[in-house]
Amino acid sequence: MIGLIFGETSFPKEILKKIKKRKSKYLIIDLTKSRAFKKDKHSYTVSIGQFGKIINILKTNSCNKVLFAGRVKKPNLYKLRLDIKGIYYMPRIIKSSKLGDAAILKEIIRILSKEKIKTISSLTFNSELSLKKGNYAKLKPNNEDKLDISKAVKTLNRLGKYTFSQGAVARNNKVIGIEGKGGTQKLLQRCKSKKFRNKGVLVKFPKKKQDPRIDLPTVGLKTFLQCKSAGLKGVVLKSNRNVFLDKKKCIKFANKNKMFITVK
Repeated sequence: MIGLIFGETSFPKEILKKIKKRKSKYLIIDLTKSRAFKKDKHSYTVSIGQFGKIINILKTNSCNKVLFAGRVKKPNLYKLRLDIKGIYYMPRIIKSSKLGDAAILKEIIRILSKEKIKTISSLTFNSELSLKKGNYAKLKPNNEDKLDISKAVKTLNRLGKYTFSQGAVARNNKVIGIEGKGGTQKLLQRCKSKKFRNKGVLVKFPKKKQDPRIDLPTVGLKTFLQCKSAGLKGVVLKSNRNVFLDKKKCIKFANKNKMFITVK
């Protein structure tokens, strides 16, 4: 039995498809605000503050392994429903939330580990969603693009101490935007340009101390639509350290709009 702790984004749905196809036994801890998995008979709707309930569900179902997928946003502390263990652990969650959404998940992993529940990689069942080195569109980066890529990568490497920095945008050999707590969407909104079209790059790399079990840099068709709107020419990812959704649609979109997709 595998425990699926699901947050927002479409990545959890891809995992669920694969698990159902394999006919593996599973249960879902649904942490989404929309209760996206409420129709699944194996799903449990739980507040992030109900640690006692979460642990009891997992142990009652003989579930000693869990997988995290999707974003779990910083909770509204005034609206949280807490049980006894939630009250006990909440100071740690509050402290970690100041470091970003990923830090919340890391703290939950530590809590589960103390309860003898192991966390496995989010790509355990979907390794095909992580791209290897190469160029995936017809267009390849030229020398100017490579300078932008290098600038963005160096900047992200320097920012490794910030837990929320997974993305940077560079144009004309200058970094014009760095991903903050608002995520990639807000980064790309800030980098929109009326002057430039099809120039510049989005680099999405894991943090230096990235826990490969959670929060890997994720892109999908929505990302490419936003890159196009921002006037960018390409997207760059780190080999085997990414989650690439809507692969066929993204490649088709990139080719149609003369964009490159490079994995380093």
